[in-house]
Amino acid sequence: MISFTKLLCGSNYYGDQLRYCSGAAREIHGTSPGRGPVVIWNATQSCNLNCKHCYASSDGKKYTGELTREEGLKFMEDLADFKVPVVLFSGGEPLLKEDFFDLTSKASKLGMRVTISTNGTLITRDVAKKIKREGVGYVGISLDGIGELNDRFRGKKGAFEEALEGIRACREADQKVGLRFTINRHNYKEIEDIFYLIEEEGIPRICFYHLVYSGRGKEMMEEDISHEETREILDLIMEKTLDFSRRGKEKEILTVDNHADGVYLYLKMKKDNPEKAEEIRGLLEVNGGNRSGMAVGAVDSFGNVYPDQFTRNHALGNVKEGSFRDIWTNGSNTLLAHLRNRKPLLKGRCGECQWLNLCNGNFRARAEGFTGDYWESDPACYLTNEEIGVKE
Repeated sequence: MISFTKLLCGSNYYGDQLRYCSGAAREIHGTSPGRGPVVIWNATQSCNLNCKHCYASSDGKKYTGELTREEGLKFMEDLADFKVPVVLFSGGEPLLKEDFFDLTSKASKLGMRVTISTNGTLITRDVAKKIKREGVGYVGISLDGIGELNDRFRGKKGAFEEALEGIRACREADQKVGLRFTINRHNYKEIEDIFYLIEEEGIPRICFYHLVYSGRGKEMMEEDISHEETREILDLIMEKTLDFSRRGKEKEILTVDNHADGVYLYLKMKKDNPEKAEEIRGLLEVNGGNRSGMAVGAVDSFGNVYPDQFTRNHALGNVKEGSFRDIWTNGSNTLLAHLRNRKPLLKGRCGECQWLNLCNGNFRARAEGFTGDYWESDPACYLTNEEIGVKE
C-alpha cells in the first residue's frame, strides 16, 4: 500500500506505523522487527455476488474442506503467538462464514487488529453494531463504480444501494469504514464521482486497487487501463489528497498493488517541492517496496498459505498440517527464499530499474499472470525508461 495521505500531507494512521517503521525494509518474516506479517485470511470462498475481477474466483456454492470453527480458532491463536499485528478477514464474502463473529472476537481478544474486506451488502444496522461490539478495527467495502456500473461488475442488481446502506450502517454505529475500488477500463472515469461520494457520505478512507491478473481478474488483462491513463489517475488522486488536506477534511487515501506509485509520487514532487520529495523518498526507502512473502501473507479458506492473496498457484504449506509461523519461517522453502532476496532474479525493466530499493520489483503475481514468468517485468509499471534509468 502507498499512503498518499502520509507521503504528501504527513498524516498518521494505524497502517503507517507498520508501513513506515524503522527496520521494516530489512525484516523478512514480518512488518517490522518482533512482529509477524499482516495476514489476509480468505475465511470462505462462498460469496453472494459474482464479481468479474475476483482473484479468488468465488461463487454462491458451499465449499467442502474449509477450516472448521475449531481449526479457525486454533489458527487465530497461532497468528497471535507469531505476533501478527493485523488479520484481514476476506473471502468470498467473509460474513457468510459460519461462526464468523466467534473468530473475529477471538482474534480481537488475542490483541490483533481485525479488519474485514466485504462487499457490504449483508451489513444491516444490527450487523454493523455487532461488528463494532466485537472489536473490529476497520471494515473495507468494495465498490466498482456508481449505481448500475457497480451492479454489472458485481453481478447483482441493487448491489450498489445495498453496499451504500452497509456503509451508512457502519457510520451510524461509529464503526470505521472505507471504500475499496479496483481500477479498470470500465470504471476509471468514475473516480471523480467516487471522491465526491466519500465526501458526501463522510467516508474517511479509500483504497484504489490496481488490477492484478489473478483468478477471474486474469480474464480482464485486456480491460486494464493504459500507462498514460494510469498517470492521469495518479495525478487526480494526488490533487484530491492535497485538496482534502487544504480544506481540513480527514481522508486517508491509499493506492494498492503497484509500488511504481511511490516512485511516481517522488518524481512528481521532485519537480515541484524538492524538500518534500526527499521526505517521500526516505519513507519509501524505510518501507522497502513490495513485500509479498515478508510483511504480507495470505491463507485461503482451506488452510493453504501463499506469499500474498493473488499468488494462489504457489502454496507454501497448510495450517491444518503445521503452524503458520513454521511455514512462514521455513528457510528451505525456495519461493520464500527467492522473494526475500528477489532483486538478482528480476528480469527486463524490473531487473535494470534504478528504483529497486523503493519498489522491490513491484507485483510478481501480475508479472506471472501476463508473461507466465514470475520474475519478469511487471507490465503495469507505467514509468518511462528514462524515469527508471533503463536504455531503450
